[in-house]
Amino acid sequence: MMKKNYFSLVLILLNYTFGLQAQSSDGERYFPAEDLMNIGAYYYPEHWNEKHWERDLEKMAEMGFEFTHFGEFAWANMEPEEGKFDFTWLDKAVELAHRKGLKVIMCTPTATPPAWLTEKHPDILLVDENERKMRHGSRLHANGNHPVYKRYIERIVRKLGERYGNDPRIWGWQLDNEPHFGTLYDYSDFAQESFRDWLKNKYSSIEALNKAWGNAFWSQLYNDFDQIRIPNEKELIQGINPHALLDFQRFNAHQLAASLRFQAKILREYVAQEQWITTNYAYFKFLPSVDIFLNQKDLDFASYTFYPLSTFLNTAEGPLAHRLGSGMEMSFANELAKSQNGFTGIMELQPGQINWGSFNSQPLPGAVRMWLWHNFALDAKFTCTYRFRQPIYGSEQYHNGIMETDGVTIARGGQEYLQGIDEINQLRKQMKPVAEMPEAVASRKTAFLWKQDNLWDIMNYPHTEQWDAWEHYYMYYENLKSLGVPVTFLQETDAFDVEKYPFMVAPAFQLLDEELVEKWIEYVKQGGHLVLSSRTGQKDTDGQLWEARLQEPIYELIGSRIEYVDQLPPDTQANVKFGENNYSWNTWADILTPLEQDVEILAMHEDQFYAGKPVAVRRKLGEGSVTYIGVWTIEQDLERELLQKVYKEGGADILDLPRYVFTEWRDGFWITVNYTSDSVEAPAPKNASFIFGKRQVEPGGVSVWKE
Repeated sequence: MMKKNYFSLVLILLNYTFGLQAQSSDGERYFPAEDLMNIGAYYYPEHWNEKHWERDLEKMAEMGFEFTHFGEFAWANMEPEEGKFDFTWLDKAVELAHRKGLKVIMCTPTATPPAWLTEKHPDILLVDENERKMRHGSRLHANGNHPVYKRYIERIVRKLGERYGNDPRIWGWQLDNEPHFGTLYDYSDFAQESFRDWLKNKYSSIEALNKAWGNAFWSQLYNDFDQIRIPNEKELIQGINPHALLDFQRFNAHQLAASLRFQAKILREYVAQEQWITTNYAYFKFLPSVDIFLNQKDLDFASYTFYPLSTFLNTAEGPLAHRLGSGMEMSFANELAKSQNGFTGIMELQPGQINWGSFNSQPLPGAVRMWLWHNFALDAKFTCTYRFRQPIYGSEQYHNGIMETDGVTIARGGQEYLQGIDEINQLRKQMKPVAEMPEAVASRKTAFLWKQDNLWDIMNYPHTEQWDAWEHYYMYYENLKSLGVPVTFLQETDAFDVEKYPFMVAPAFQLLDEELVEKWIEYVKQGGHLVLSSRTGQKDTDGQLWEARLQEPIYELIGSRIEYVDQLPPDTQANVKFGENNYSWNTWADILTPLEQDVEILAMHEDQFYAGKPVAVRRKLGEGSVTYIGVWTIEQDLERELLQKVYKEGGADILDLPRYVFTEWRDGFWITVNYTSDSVEAPAPKNASFIFGKRQVEPGGVSVWKE
């Protein structure tokens, strides 16, 4: 048995190693290292008078932009009537871009079906939870898996592939736009039938489904799959079965992934080897229905959309926060997208003021340049800004572009892009052909274990209104970035490579099985340092509590028992102690009992009826360690200090950055960006040679240096 497990592990490691080499090779093939980061801008030729196209694209190239982006919403222009195609305008735009030295990203226009299509086939339209059918006049309002819609999608994608698939002027392809259902979920008759088919395929028998869903509860037992409807809170007066909802969310993610896979498969028949295929995922926080790892084999890489000044994102505190934006969520989005296939780029980056926040502040002077540099620091292969010209009609009239509404005046954000482009060009002259990652950075590389099911299950059943799954993940991620940690998001099916990732963090990893626990134990024994938090191991993969003690599957791993958990009213606080300091908590705390003598008690409850009981513990196993942090503190300082302890004692060389100050290393350069309202000091050594900026980094500032 041991021999079989050993050879299985070797095969997994070899496959993983070769997979990483392939990813790296693909990244180099599409994005030569000497380019560092290409910078481009969206352009919509169909929005502008044709006589201005040449002027606009010439200006784009003169400013230093290297590529542009066509076609994502232009289906009605490509196929103005059913079966009648017109690509002459697009041919002209592609040729003009080429003549000006601009590469082109070509997009499939499937987020916006033409009016003639939805009028003829209204069944392809989404239906929301209130049974309202969507209509023509917006975007993301049709279901890309509907067989009728798929026929039209296949035809337009094939037409584009045939025309531009082997065209050297086309750099790469974007599928759809910010793929998701505009209603978040589809409740149409088609979706109902598709959900039943998906369940039949997963469970085979209705008895197996009834067991997985716990349908004995409230007499929810089904006799047949045809009785099942999509769980909809508008129809269910006393709440949704959480197991049914979890499966529906899984189904939805697979549906979205299938629609992208369908398009990618068609394009692969036509595109040149040098052309890449991606899509621009949007706001992971607000679109949890999308699981990017389901398309890992279909796309060459994942790109993403980000608008730092969206008023719906987490920002630092301070008077300038509304002008600087969310560096933490930008970093999170980049590293999550990059984790899909090893490299990424940002497909939409805000160029100035936007139009769709709850309010829309002007960026602080320098902030647009800082976002560009932050994206570079995160190892992005390209940055594309949305958009080149500010629109004069439509739903985004007040959305700034690189150019103002007259089409000839460079906007304030455009000037900052000019500066950033010039600086990247200067940096290209200073880069070394091969720059080895510093030992300090390698020593703190971290795997963040990610499973979309955990997010869904906790959001469906938070157990306290104060628990926000995203905020919990962000809290750990933000603290990791304050240590200067490069983060890679892993799936539980990936290899847990101790040499590559000496640290692993898995916050609130609620749904698991025994196989994962064994994998964690092996990772720790081989020298890995694992950090877990509250709720880890509470349920099995069906979302059911174990028929055992609370979280019992992880007892052997952490050497402790979770006796019970506590929650407090919103206006009440309690305290835990670590070292000489007290930390307040409110949302959640575990009460632990060590089971093994080698368990180190890190923090203890200071009050309540369980005062003196452990709340955070650490245990050494083999060459590594596992730390369980069973509390969510209000100021998040305890979590930060415990992480510092784990990393220092694990041999990592960490930084100590203020929150919302980010320092990254790439290609031989160090970059610090400052999203706070205060001046900060870059963590540069005394012998640092500053290329841009200086040691003191002002709000919205950037410092770039070499050691």
